Amino acid sequence: MSDLIRLSAAELGAKLASGEVSSVEATRAHLDRIAAVDGAVHAFLHVNEAALDAASDIDRRRAAGEELGPLAGVPIAIKDVLVTTGMPSTSGSRILEGWIPPYDATPVRKVREAGMVPLGKTNMDEFAMGSSTEHSAYGPTHNPWDLDRIPGGSGGGSAAAVAAFEAPIALGSDTGGSIRQPAHVTGTVGVKPTYGGVSRYGSIALASSLDQVGPVSRTVLDSALLHDVIAGHDPLDSTSISDPWPSMAEAVRRADVSGLRIGVVKELDTDGFQAGVRSRFHEALELLERNGAEIVEVSTPNFEYAVAAYYLIMPAEASSNLAKFDSVRFGLRVTPEGGGTVEQVMAATREAGFGPEVKRRVILGTYALSAGYYDAYYGSAQKVRTLVQRDFDAAFANVDVLATPTAPTTAFRLGEKLDDPLAMYLNDVATIPANLAGVPGISLPAGLAPEDGLPVGIQFLAPAREDARLYNVGGALEALLVDRWGGPLLNQAPDLSTHELKATEEGVV
Repeated sequence: MSDLIRLSAAELGAKLASGEVSSVEATRAHLDRIAAVDGAVHAFLHVNEAALDAASDIDRRRAAGEELGPLAGVPIAIKDVLVTTGMPSTSGSRILEGWIPPYDATPVRKVREAGMVPLGKTNMDEFAMGSSTEHSAYGPTHNPWDLDRIPGGSGGGSAAAVAAFEAPIALGSDTGGSIRQPAHVTGTVGVKPTYGGVSRYGSIALASSLDQVGPVSRTVLDSALLHDVIAGHDPLDSTSISDPWPSMAEAVRRADVSGLRIGVVKELDTDGFQAGVRSRFHEALELLERNGAEIVEVSTPNFEYAVAAYYLIMPAEASSNLAKFDSVRFGLRVTPEGGGTVEQVMAATREAGFGPEVKRRVILGTYALSAGYYDAYYGSAQKVRTLVQRDFDAAFANVDVLATPTAPTTAFRLGEKLDDPLAMYLNDVATIPANLAGVPGISLPAGLAPEDGLPVGIQFLAPAREDARLYNVGGALEALLVDRWGGPLLNQAPDLSTHELKATEEGVV
């Protein structure tokens, strides 16, 4: 395995800036890694054929003396929910198979302008509907820690690519935990920024009031550096915040928790969480307390209803957003034998193009919005959303950040919960409240669960617009834990070299 792929994005960026390594060398190393192991991991849906050309251009600009940013020349993976020129954008669905958009999503445009090199598009649950990446129309992604287990969802492809050293950093999206929950089960770092802090323009919408684009990485600093690139106001996004943002990278480097008040959410620290998840969570809190933080228990009584409210609001918005996939303007078109009316073509196209989870949620959302049921279901869910937001307001009046386990369990086995949608939905019990309220959240590795040796994450939440607090506490805890472990948690991940050999022998790329 090339040493280059083991470097963090910040370390690789420094070597590129010094001239010690070229972007072409770094990009080729990651493309070789993808060719070697992605047959087993299946993190990528598409590999960028122009990656080496983009890397060569960055090397040329650097050689010409152009001033470049700290991530210039660093390869990046992009979740397939973000539209990209020159590469297909399918959102994990057959209904968009082969579609190449005419424009870049704003976060993609920003990473290109920062000189980063897109490696390709990562796998995901279809239209971001899922917690395991098993609902992709192109087959599931596998967790690099145990290839028989899920990598989380919907952004399991981005998390798995980073955990398998196929990419140093990635873009993801988070509607109910789709960045943070995959980070939890793969031993990576995932951040959901404040709603509106990163443009959603060009992100194929699931639920417009919940979706947020954010970074996926192996270190807190890497996420902060990418956050600094993609954040900021975008006039193309009507929900984009116009406020100036502080440097998230500087917040990581500050890494001082002395006097920081950390609230432990009582309702998300219960016997319903796996024992190993809770033990690593409390060990991390004790470590922060020994280094000057104050730990305070807080109550958020309406979080109990967050999952139920979310699974009415999200399907309702999804049913509206997915109405555009009508076989008329773009994407898949299926014509019934002998022809048919527009309505018949539309019905045939959606039957063939949408998977079962998408159909389930569209039907649920359409029902919740229908005449006679709107107030009882969607309207009531929005009232619960307000109560969740008030719980956050009350908590943040007394503490600086909140802390919870990121998810109830470690990675479960592929297929284990496919026939039980409710059990699948409950994986997001700790992450959903942040999306309902629009507040930022971060998940970073807290260790390995003793009962199964799989990664566990700890989640921190901050008030809206206070993303820097997450990077401060995350950077401090990461430094303490890495010192305790004697290196990053991913150093303890199983070696995928046997899968490299198997993939090479079988010609899998």
